[in-house]
Amino acid sequence: MSGLRSNGLGWQTVWPALAGAAQAASIAWPSNGQALGWLQVLSLTLLAAGLARMARFAHSPFTRSREVHPLKRAAWFGGVFATAWLAGSFWWLYVSMHQVGGLPAPLAALAVLALAAALALYYAVASAVWVSLARGLVAERPGLASALFAAVWTLAELMRGRWLTGFPWGAGGYAHVDSSLVAFAPWAGVYGMGAVAAWLAMSLALAGWRLRAFKPLIGVGLATWALQAFGPVFTTSAGLGQVQLLQANISQTDKFQAASGVRDALQWYDAQLRASQQPLVVAPETAIPLLPRHLPQGYWTSLQAHFAQPGRPVALVGLPMGNLDEGYSNSVVALGPKGAAAYRYDKSHLVPFGEFIPPGFAWFIRMMDIPLGDFKSGGWDQPSLVWQGQRLAPNVCYEDLFGEELAIRFKDPATAPTALVNVSNIAWFGDTLAVDQHLNISRMRAIELGRPMLRATNTGATAIIDHQGRVTHELPRFTRGSLTGSFDGRHGLTPFARWASDWGLGPLWGLCGVVVAWAIWRRQRP
Repeated sequence: MSGLRSNGLGWQTVWPALAGAAQAASIAWPSNGQALGWLQVLSLTLLAAGLARMARFAHSPFTRSREVHPLKRAAWFGGVFATAWLAGSFWWLYVSMHQVGGLPAPLAALAVLALAAALALYYAVASAVWVSLARGLVAERPGLASALFAAVWTLAELMRGRWLTGFPWGAGGYAHVDSSLVAFAPWAGVYGMGAVAAWLAMSLALAGWRLRAFKPLIGVGLATWALQAFGPVFTTSAGLGQVQLLQANISQTDKFQAASGVRDALQWYDAQLRASQQPLVVAPETAIPLLPRHLPQGYWTSLQAHFAQPGRPVALVGLPMGNLDEGYSNSVVALGPKGAAAYRYDKSHLVPFGEFIPPGFAWFIRMMDIPLGDFKSGGWDQPSLVWQGQRLAPNVCYEDLFGEELAIRFKDPATAPTALVNVSNIAWFGDTLAVDQHLNISRMRAIELGRPMLRATNTGATAIIDHQGRVTHELPRFTRGSLTGSFDGRHGLTPFARWASDWGLGPLWGLCGVVVAWAIWRRQRP
C-alpha cells in the first residue's frame, strides 16, 4: 500500500471507483429506479478532471522519474472507473449464477467482477489514448480536447456494444432518458447522447470554476431547447390499438420444474389466453416453457384451434421452437386466424452463456445447474405481424439493447413497424435494479425509433410505453395478473431510424474516427 500511496495511485483508485459507482447509480437510482442524467455527467466529469490533470502534467519538469508513466496512470484511472461502473450496473448477474444456477458465491462474485474488468479494458485504452493525444491541447485547444474525449469514449462504448457479440448494458446514455439530453435521441440514438454527455463532462473539467464553465452548459441547453421547441414531428398516428399483456410471476428457480413452474405456466397462461376479450394478447418470453411436441397431448393444438375461430383475438406467445435437425430457437408465435397463425419470430441476437455457449466455456456452464439452450439465430430483417392496420415487430428480451438492429426493420417506410413488442423474462435476476434498467432501455428504444413499446414480462416491468418514452400503463411487479390498455401506433421515421436502418452505427464510428484523426494531425503540426 505504501508503494501505491507514494506513486499517487491511492487517489487514482478511490476517486475513479467512487465516480464509477455514481455512474452506475445514474442509470437507475437504487431507491426508485429513476435515471439521473445530471449524476451521469457529474461522475464522468470527475473522471475527466483526473485525466485532464494527467494530460497537463505529463511532461512537467517537476514529474519525478520514479512515478508511474502518465499513460499507465490514465489507463488505470479509466479502468478502475469503468470496472466500478459496469460491476455496479450488472451486479445482478450474481443472482442468476449463484441463487438460480447454484454457482458458489465466491465464484459468482468473481465472474461478475472479471466480466466488468474485461469490458473496462475498452475504457482504459480510451483514457490512455486521450491523455496521449491531449497533451498540449488541454491548454491551447480545450474545445478540441473535449471533442477528442467524446470521440474516444464513444468509440469505447461502441466497441463494448458490438464486439464479441456485444454487451452494451449500462451505457451512459441511458441515464438521460428523463434528462434534457433525450432531445438528441431521435437524431443520434443512445450512443450519440452519450457522446454529448462525454463532451460536456470534459468541457466542464477543463473549464474548472471559471465563468467559461457555463459555456458548454449554455450551448447544450440552447440546443436541447431548440430541438424541443422547434424540432419537427417525425411520426404520425397509425391508429389506436387495444392490448392485454400477461405476467405470471413464476420464479426462475421454479420455471422449469415440472411439478411447479411448468405446471403453473401451462395452466395459467392457457386460462388467460382463452379468456382474453382484447383484440391482442401477449404472453412473455418462454411463457410456455416447453417445445410444442413436449407439451401435454392436445395442449398446443387445442390452443391453436381456439384462436383460429372467427372473432377471436390474436395472441403473441413466447416459447421455444424447432427440432434437433433444424435447430432450436427462442421464438414468438402468433395464434389467430389463418393469416396470423402463420407468423413466427425467432430471436436474432442471442445471449452468450444464456442461449449459446461461446467456444471454450463449456466448463463454466457445467458448474451451474441452469437449463440453458443452444439456440440458432433468426434473421435480422424478419417481417412484422400485420394486425388491424398495425405492423407489430417483436423482439425478445436482450434484443432491445440494440437499437441499430431494431432499426433494420425500418429500412422500407412502407413496411416499417408501427409498434414494437418486447417479450422478456427478467426473473433470472430476482427483485433487483435489472427490472428498472431494462424498462429504461425499452423507453430509450421507443424514443429513438418513434414507436410505442409493448412489454410483456414474466415478473416485470410489464408496461405500455408510448412513442415518446413515457410509461402510460404498468402492472405491479412481482405479481400475477394482466395489464390492459391502449397504444398509439405510429407511421414515419425518426432521423435515427433512417440512418441506422441503412448504415447501422457506421456514421458514429466514422465521425469519432475523424475527430481522433484530426486530433492526431493537430498534435503533429509544428
